[in-house]
This record gives sequence, structure tokens and C-alpha cells, in this order.
Amino acid sequence: MSDLRELYQEVILDHYRRPRNFREAEGDARRADGFNPLCGDRVTVFLVMDGDIVRDVSFKGVGCAISTASASLMTEALKGKTRAEAETLFTRFHDMITGPGAGSAETESLGKLAVFSGVRDYPVRVKCATLAWHAFHAALEGRGEPVSTE
Repeated sequence: MSDLRELYQEVILDHYRRPRNFREAEGDARRADGFNPLCGDRVTVFLVMDGDIVRDVSFKGVGCAISTASASLMTEALKGKTRAEAETLFTRFHDMITGPGAGSAETESLGKLAVFSGVRDYPVRVKCATLAWHAFHAALEGRGEPVSTE
């Protein structure tokens, strides 16, 4: 189990140090801001839809390793998904982080996002891991108001 935790830490640190899709989207993008007042994490998620498909998703902001890595991995996981697939992924990720603990098959089916499965044991960190996801969901729904973890 120690090897798995080390691998998870490596993935999180890699995405924190070199976040993917860390940029503003060009063109006609939806956007949503998120703020975690508990630790000060701030994120803006940019979303470009092509009909029902997530054509591009990116982010900018400042945050801890968990928050930044979660946003980075989220952008990779959501590109190319349909709206319905993105909604399902949002729900499955949120359930994994906030639920009593999904089975290993459910967690493994989330691919690299499974690195956050242990976050549910640290309630304060759950807000860090879900901030970008809530901002993405707000952008997907076209909500203009900022989202907060409080």
C-alpha cells in the first residue's frame, strides 16, 4: 500500500509543479470563478463547448498542491467528453471524495483521478480537491456567480 501512496503523491506533485492546461481559453469561452475561503485557493475555469462536446477546458489561479493538481487532472479528464459524460464524471469524482468510500472498481474506473481517493479522510482537503470541479460545473451550467466551498 505504501508504493501506491507514493505513486499517488508523485502524480499529485507532478500536476502541481507542471499543471496541464494552465491558461486562459481563447475565443468564446464560458468561465466560472471559485474560492476556498478556508485556505485561500482561487481558481477560474474556462470552458469551450462545441455543441454537446467539451472541446477545451483550462484553468488559472493559485492554490495548494491538492487544488492545483485536481484542476490539472480534471482538465485532462474532461476534454472530449459529452456534456452527459462530464456531468457523470463530476458526480463520480465528487462521490469518491465525499462518500464513505467507493469500492476499488469504482475508484479505479476514474483512472488518474483515483489519486484523490484518500482525500476523503481529510475533510479540510476535500474542499481543495473539489474547488475546480465545482467551478467547472458552474461554467457548464452557465452560472455567472462565483462558487465557494463554504
